[in-house]
Amino acid sequence: MALVAGTGVAQLDAQTVTHDVPAANPARPTVASPATLTPVGYLQFENGVLYAEDSQEFSSLVAITQVTKLTVHRRLQLLVASAPFVHSGLGTDKEAHVGDVLTGAQVVLVPGEGHRPTIAASYLGRVYQSTGADIDIGTPQHTLTLLASGDVAGFHIDANAFFNDLTKDNVGRAQYGQTISISHPIKKFTVAGELWHFTQPFIHGNAAGNLWAISYTVRPNLVVDVGFNHGLTSTSTQWIAVAGFTYLLPHRLWGKK
Repeated sequence: MALVAGTGVAQLDAQTVTHDVPAANPARPTVASPATLTPVGYLQFENGVLYAEDSQEFSSLVAITQVTKLTVHRRLQLLVASAPFVHSGLGTDKEAHVGDVLTGAQVVLVPGEGHRPTIAASYLGRVYQSTGADIDIGTPQHTLTLLASGDVAGFHIDANAFFNDLTKDNVGRAQYGQTISISHPIKKFTVAGELWHFTQPFIHGNAAGNLWAISYTVRPNLVVDVGFNHGLTSTSTQWIAVAGFTYLLPHRLWGKK
């Protein structure tokens, strides 16, 4: 599912906490992901649940989403995105499946400094294809994303451009998407608003939505979040609600900082 892979409330600058554990860098629950990477050598887990209703493929859908990240170099991050459980309904028909699994990497092309934004690129490829229902964006066979993140006047901005390869019945079509998320911290809370758009090449349509999210920093390495999205076109899933957390494992996997 596209929202599995995608999906940051705001960039959190790496900061030192008790026992020298750096801060998490959430990339959920928004569609946009930050161009910045997680701290080098630490595993980060982004887990959540997604509820959607009123789509062309289903009347309701519940999915558990999971993204694991490991930055192995200050410019290279490895990713695994999956949906371990997807339950959908259309009228009286109910289905439960394991969702898609994607793996890939993100590379920082231009590190940010001062007012200069961080620029990055990521690639994800699908290694397991589910037969379950999907939201209107679909899940690509291959996806290339260009990412930019920066701060302006106290606001944080994450902007992504997507170039996807969608497949259906062994036919491939190009899909294009754009999203921009603007967030602002308020003490331990972060409020984010987002506009996103994806083409729908198989039905010659466009999916678009407006998402609002709020996150709360329980500890610098633990952030919880909730978000709500409303579809803006007739072919968009009309309502999506998400909730979850981002947790940076407080032990470095190798060496010292």
